[in-house]
Amino acid sequence: MESVPLVMMAASEIGARQGQELYKEMQKRGWDVKDTAVMAITADELDTARRRTTGSIDALKAAGFPDAQIYRVPTKSNDIPGAFDAGNSMLVQHPQVKHWLIVGMNDNTVLGGVRATEGQGFKAPDVIGIGINGVDAVNELSKAQPTGFYGSLLPSPDIHGYKTSEMLYNWVTKGVEPPKFTAVTDVVLITRDNFKEELAKKGL
Repeated sequence: MESVPLVMMAASEIGARQGQELYKEMQKRGWDVKDTAVMAITADELDTARRRTTGSIDALKAAGFPDAQIYRVPTKSNDIPGAFDAGNSMLVQHPQVKHWLIVGMNDNTVLGGVRATEGQGFKAPDVIGIGINGVDAVNELSKAQPTGFYGSLLPSPDIHGYKTSEMLYNWVTKGVEPPKFTAVTDVVLITRDNFKEELAKKGL
């Protein structure tokens, strides 16, 4: 299959964007870094999951977040219950932490981490979770009151599809062979403030 051109989401770069947005929102809220930690819910046996979470952690460290306050915890399943259990097991080990940043490979792993913080008494202003996928975040972002789930990185299927079609058209009609791998890095951060508008732009 290596001879077949592939267009796909760039996992490491999109993970890095997650880390950058988490750090930016932490600064906006004026959190003291010494009272803050990262809950990184991992699934390293899955290549895409590993690259997303590693990209996010690397971006946080590059921004200046202390590596010693980044806690990795594996999840048994990439859904809310699995991440909830993983998050709970970590939270009880770090009672000194006042604010949490939550990293995960998708919306549901981050949502599981958010639910775990709620169960341990953390309020929405002290938790920042940013998922990846966007669509699975709609119900959470639609709630009457904000939760620790701040937002999600919505991929751009319109751009993804357009690039694929354009490259195929040029290959068939002009003989321009596409590269073997094209990484798509176009994502939009959707939050409570803009998710309806951004989803409508994508026809979702």
